[in-house]
Amino acid sequence: MEAYLGIIAIVVVVALLAAGGVFLLFRPGGKTAPPPVEPPEVLPIPKEGEQAPPRGATDDDAATTTLPPPPVKPAEPVVVAPVIEVPPPSAGRMVRLRARLARSQSTLGKGLLDLLSRDRLDDDTWDEIEETLITADVGVAPTRAMVEELRTRVKVLGSRSPEEVRGLLKEELLTQLGVDLDRTLHVKPHGERPAVVLVVGVNGTGKTTTTGKLARSLIGDGNKVVLGAADTFRAAAADQLQTWGDRVGAEVVRGPEGGDPASIAFDAVAKGIEDKVDVVIVDTAGRLHTKTGLMDELGKVKRVIEKKATVDEVLLVLDATTGQNGMRQARVFAEVVDVTGIALTKLDGTAKGGIIISVQRELGVPVKLVGLGEGPDDLAPFDAEVFVDTLLGD
Repeated sequence: MEAYLGIIAIVVVVALLAAGGVFLLFRPGGKTAPPPVEPPEVLPIPKEGEQAPPRGATDDDAATTTLPPPPVKPAEPVVVAPVIEVPPPSAGRMVRLRARLARSQSTLGKGLLDLLSRDRLDDDTWDEIEETLITADVGVAPTRAMVEELRTRVKVLGSRSPEEVRGLLKEELLTQLGVDLDRTLHVKPHGERPAVVLVVGVNGTGKTTTTGKLARSLIGDGNKVVLGAADTFRAAAADQLQTWGDRVGAEVVRGPEGGDPASIAFDAVAKGIEDKVDVVIVDTAGRLHTKTGLMDELGKVKRVIEKKATVDEVLLVLDATTGQNGMRQARVFAEVVDVTGIALTKLDGTAKGGIIISVQRELGVPVKLVGLGEGPDDLAPFDAEVFVDTLLGD
């Protein structure tokens, strides 16, 4: 019995001790040790092209995890500046291009030489000579003058060797072409004011192309040029002239389609003065010579330009293949503006080289430029001696 009571007493003491410990642990105001604070996890800094590993990942995981390549920024369009060409000088161009006159030679030059070299020059032969000249677009009045002069000189000579016939014909052709005419293109600036060239002509004669080729020629001779795109009625004219200007580094002044041509011409001259250029070339609309209102507008363009500078040259562009129809056009233009020179295009594509004689005789102004091909440098200063020698096969 006593032993049993002793065991109960021991259990009670242990229970009381246990209860006291719990009380000490949870009693208010009791101080307990804070739980240990673990240091923050330090993640490795990812290298370029790698992805940061997730928390808890091992080093091996970080080493094998990579990012996709960064997005490639789209490349901006590259603007390529046009290549500025250096045109050749104008001197000697007609000599280099003389082979282009082969078609004119076959009819006008060789035909006349064959006829004049016959043993007997009767009336029928002289009629053939006259017909050859008229067919070559020399014109009726110049033809009659040439035939009369040739008949007189042949009678004086008596017998005729091939060399004498050729020399005789060369002299007569040079006389009709006007070897003493001033064919100088007046493009010298006046102090601080540039020279101004006004280019006129009907549709289809190659006027805008001639303007661009003339700019190349002048730049090849060392001049600084501004182009005025005053042909606002043909949609592609300004773009065409811009292309010519870009190729040789010439500034192009242009306006809206259908805009006032006189205003654009004025602005082009003003730009030329501002930039201190040597020459301003103004391309005008290809007006039909039958349209009185349009022709009057051409006169207005010239008058407006003259408020800023002198118009040194008015070049009338004619198509050599149009023959006597070109003469009618030339007469009307000469009534509206004072034409100072002729630019005769497509001379290489016709057997009617005599148009040079008739147009000069009709207008009283010289042919200053001739187009002898479609290349950019096929516009040449006209040389009467080279032209006649080529016609006669020298």
